[in-house]
Amino acid sequence: MVSEPIVRLADEICRAVPCAEQIRFTSTGTEATFFALRAARAFRKRDKIMKFEGGYHGSHDYALMSSSPRSPKAFPAPVPDSAGIPQAIEGEVLIAPYNDLATAEALLAAHGDALAAVIVEPFQRLIPPVPGFLAGLRAATRRHGIPLIFDEVVTGFRFAWGGAQERYGVVPDLAAYGKIVGGGFPLAAVCGREDILRAFDPRLEGTPEFVAQIGTLNGNPIAAVAGLATLAELRKPGAYDTLHGTGKRLMAGLTELAHKAGLPAQVVGEPVVFDLLFTEEPVVDYRSLQKADGARGKAFTTELIKRGVVKNTQKMYMSLVHTADDVAKTLEACEDALKVLPRKKTRASA
Repeated sequence: MVSEPIVRLADEICRAVPCAEQIRFTSTGTEATFFALRAARAFRKRDKIMKFEGGYHGSHDYALMSSSPRSPKAFPAPVPDSAGIPQAIEGEVLIAPYNDLATAEALLAAHGDALAAVIVEPFQRLIPPVPGFLAGLRAATRRHGIPLIFDEVVTGFRFAWGGAQERYGVVPDLAAYGKIVGGGFPLAAVCGREDILRAFDPRLEGTPEFVAQIGTLNGNPIAAVAGLATLAELRKPGAYDTLHGTGKRLMAGLTELAHKAGLPAQVVGEPVVFDLLFTEEPVVDYRSLQKADGARGKAFTTELIKRGVVKNTQKMYMSLVHTADDVAKTLEACEDALKVLPRKKTRASA
């Protein structure tokens, strides 16, 4: 059922997100990317999709292709990340290297007529886009008439009020949102071009153009109220300056501590989402990310937990509630943790 809070939240998101002409709510980010791809297939009347190696788009069959392959294949062949995925799906997914525009353009030139969509995390896990990559991908997909989908489940309302689209200045055709839009409750959404999302219109039911999307808790009014409250905080003047400023201070402090400790390490990411990776090589895609000493990274995370600092296994997320005192305490814990890490790279690095 449509409720007043979900209509208000829909209006708010559509005003904030550059690509959002219409919106359709789901309960999870996995559903949001799944239905974005389904709508694109209906629009293009094609089956294949292209995604980027290391990109995570949830847990549906198309998403769990080469999101974390242990033995990557030559591009564009995919690797299933889970048992139980139909083998036929492998033939419907092409894999490209993130931040490699030339390879992506070549794949689009070779397979563009068969593609329904290209889906990408504009900021892939921890890796920022290199200058020109997203803009070039936007131009190439537009040239071939292929919908470009941004997975903004993580970046939406976190990087900026308009998400990664605003921060990087590139507008896709569709976008998947989640996490922040529900204020901690299960809520997600697909938004984008009206001519693509019209497939969800119930007036099309019974026609070949209709995309069925049903969910008991889609547009949950309680989640919508929580989302509205969260966005109200983010809309306050200076919120994003504060958020990015806190992250920049922590990133700078971590970089200095790693250098002081004499460890091969670097801080990778954006001021709102980043981590300390134990490698000196540039990290620009999934394969270069795998060269980091993963065992040392896990040990670092464990040592921080022992010292009262809880972080995600692979990321540090910034929040408006983090203070300068929190940054100082975190850096103190990081300094102590770095001192007890092994100096030599372990065998189980990745």
